[in-house]
Amino acid sequence: MADTSQHISGVAERYASSLFELALEAGSVAETGRDLDRLQAMLDDSADLKRLVASPVFTAEDQTRALLAVCEKAGIQGLVANFLKVVAGNRRLFALPGMIAAFRIIAARHRGEVSAEVTSAHALSEAQVNELKQALKGVTGKDVAVNVTVDPSILGGLIVKVGSRQIDTSLRTKLSTLKLALKEVG
Repeated sequence: MADTSQHISGVAERYASSLFELALEAGSVAETGRDLDRLQAMLDDSADLKRLVASPVFTAEDQTRALLAVCEKAGIQGLVANFLKVVAGNRRLFALPGMIAAFRIIAARHRGEVSAEVTSAHALSEAQVNELKQALKGVTGKDVAVNVTVDPSILGGLIVKVGSRQIDTSLRTKLSTLKLALKEVG
C-alpha cells in the first residue's frame, strides 16, 4: 500500500531545514542529497527497515544502532549518519520520510528549481523522466526536480503535484469518474 499523501509535518520540515543549513555550511548539499536518496531507496525496498523507523516499540538506542549499521553497509556516513543519530535519539524517526522529502524541496528551491512529486503505476525510464521534466519546465518556466513514486494501485497514467497544483491523469481516477457518471445515468 503506497502512501499517497506527501504532507510534510512541521517536525520534518524543521529537521530538514537544519540538515540543509549544516550541509550548506559544509558545502555538501549534493552529497547529503545523494545519501538521503539512498536511504529513501532502502526504506522503499525494506519492510523491516520501514518498521524499524516507524515503530515506537524499538528503543532509541536499538534504532540508532540498527540504522548506523545499515548506513555503514550502504556507505552513508558523515553528516547524514550524524543526523540519523540525532533524529533517533530524539525519537523522531517516524518523520524520516517527511524529512527526506522536505530536504529535497529545500535543496531544489535553493538551486532555483521547482520540486514535483510524480506518482506512476510503474517505474519510469530515464528518457520518460527527462521528457516529463521538459514538459513541466515548459509549464512552470523553471527547472524541475522530479521525485517519482511507484503506486500500482493507480493502474496507469500519472499524478503530478507541483506546488499547490495537481494533475491527475490516473486510470483509477478516470474509472472512478466513469463509474459516477454511469450511476447518474442509470
